[in-house]
Amino acid sequence: MGWLDGDSIANAIPYLERRGDEYEVDLDDLYPACGSVQELYEYYAAMQQQKGSKRDVANRILEGDWRHGLSLYQLAMVDFYHLEEHPMSQKWTAYKILPLKPPTQGADDEVLQVDDKALNVPRFHPSTFLQSLQDQVLPDIKAHYHFHRPKDLPVLLLRIFVIESPYNSSLALSNATNFTSSRTVYLAFPDGSSHIYITKSQSNGPAAAGESRSLQNLIVHGVPKALSRPRERYTLIPTSLTSRNLETLLDKRGPGRGNAAGGGWSVYASDKNKKSPLDAILPSPPLSREPSLTDQNRKRLKPLDQNQRAAKRARLIAKARFGDSGLVADGKGIEKVDILLKDPFPTATAAAEAQGHDEEQTITPGEPSTSARRRTIDAALRQAADGDEELSEPENPSQWRPTVQITFQGNHVFAGIRQLVEAGIVDGERMPGWMTGEDGVTVGVVRQGRIRGNKGSGL
Repeated sequence: MGWLDGDSIANAIPYLERRGDEYEVDLDDLYPACGSVQELYEYYAAMQQQKGSKRDVANRILEGDWRHGLSLYQLAMVDFYHLEEHPMSQKWTAYKILPLKPPTQGADDEVLQVDDKALNVPRFHPSTFLQSLQDQVLPDIKAHYHFHRPKDLPVLLLRIFVIESPYNSSLALSNATNFTSSRTVYLAFPDGSSHIYITKSQSNGPAAAGESRSLQNLIVHGVPKALSRPRERYTLIPTSLTSRNLETLLDKRGPGRGNAAGGGWSVYASDKNKKSPLDAILPSPPLSREPSLTDQNRKRLKPLDQNQRAAKRARLIAKARFGDSGLVADGKGIEKVDILLKDPFPTATAAAEAQGHDEEQTITPGEPSTSARRRTIDAALRQAADGDEELSEPENPSQWRPTVQITFQGNHVFAGIRQLVEAGIVDGERMPGWMTGEDGVTVGVVRQGRIRGNKGSGL
């Protein structure tokens, strides 16, 4: 019924009954045409009240009121309606918009570097961005663009449907009666965020796969050019976060407080908790507070046995490691996580060093050992090298570094890991932090026990 509104009727003109002396009514027509737009609007309103099937409405649209075909505007509206009805139908990849350092004078061929310390955010206006994208980025591609804002999400969606490109000319499409989904790409611009989400077009066959990859590369390289202005250039950096759930991307790479607060740190990003780890006055732990009169008058509970104490401890550990994240019903699930381990295989020497580390804990605080100072220096060097893609530490050829790839897959990966911790199957105390989702990536490499995002970490 939105097609029959005053603003949309020009782009979705229906087939109406022609009134005249030479016009003959087709008695065999299953869907007789209406005489006016108002009459057609009232007809669909009556069908909505009768709660008919979707098949009847689709047949009426395709074979009756729009029997001569649908416009690209109508196809875009149908696609967005399908996207709202099936929010998991597209796979989104998050990119971060970062400014580039200005070039030096007299250096025309200089490769611009990313300015990580700058806080500049490009100005975004839909019509200006679209005009720049058409003129400078995609001049040899005929495409249809359509903006849409969902009702429940703070994001602006852009649908790009390629009609003709150098990979499929009008001669190649002359005999085609339908268009595949490999030439449809969605862009999502979250409100108040320096990130952008781009879908991977669905392709069937090697030809469509190559076409979709070429189209996505054009979009990834073209969006920062459309956002840039003179002496203010931007680029897109992948954040190694891919998901079919758009709410997950808004939580991990959106305008909220959860961008750098994953896993156990999520308790500080919650609106309900106003406490901060930087507060000067520490709150009293809930287990060490003095019992009140109500607690003293309460009936003494039966002491827990060993299994019950272990189950309660496992739940407390899961709460401490995951915080407010990793809940089954939070609607922020990640479907797949790929991790590559590049740490040396633990040996008997490493176990002896770990045992020696436990013995060093008995040294008095006023007499730090040389190995303790060395570990502190090594930790500082590793922290300083976090911005690099790889650690500069030389690899020991005597150490065996097996290639181990771990893949977690499911409807909600981190909620499943949290349930395993609560059940006591996974040791929550020794579990690495990247298994709680605190890094906010779905693809990463683990070195020195810490995760590093693939092709640039998100944090």
